[in-house]
Amino acid sequence: MDEDIRRGDLLAEGEPEQEFNPGIAARLPRKTVAGGALIRDEAGRILFLEPTYKPTLDIPGGIAEYDESPYEACVREVEEEIGLVLEIGPLLVVDWVPALGVWSDALAFVFDGGVLDRSTIDRLRIDAVEARTHQFLTLAEATPRLRPSLARRLALALQALTTGTPAYADFGR
Repeated sequence: MDEDIRRGDLLAEGEPEQEFNPGIAARLPRKTVAGGALIRDEAGRILFLEPTYKPTLDIPGGIAEYDESPYEACVREVEEEIGLVLEIGPLLVVDWVPALGVWSDALAFVFDGGVLDRSTIDRLRIDAVEARTHQFLTLAEATPRLRPSLARRLALALQALTTGTPAYADFGR
């Protein structure tokens, strides 16, 4: 979102609401929020990255920074991870992910990253800090190398592409 528009929208909201119980805002739980892009090639295969920091495949995207929307995080992370400024399309899925191990619960947003033609694919520049490699795979081909919840989330995203209706999911269901 344009910073001037956001500033104007914040001003239009008026004075920030005061805490009715001082300190309560700091005690409320925080959720992690992430935005990812479902990017395909002309054959309909999905762009997957092999991250350097985890054993499973993932789509381009990542965790939103402080005061950054999931959409903005998606756009930023796509550019950082694959070296392309893409026009990210509409929302396909919002998926709640429960807390697991050291990770807090999260909301994972998947947006339509569009279809890349051969010349655009040739311009991909994978950030070696973020990923070892990339590949275009069908969801069926990728599923053995995905966390089950991500496979379910991506199946919903593909369905949303077909129906034009975004999905809400709890842990990919």
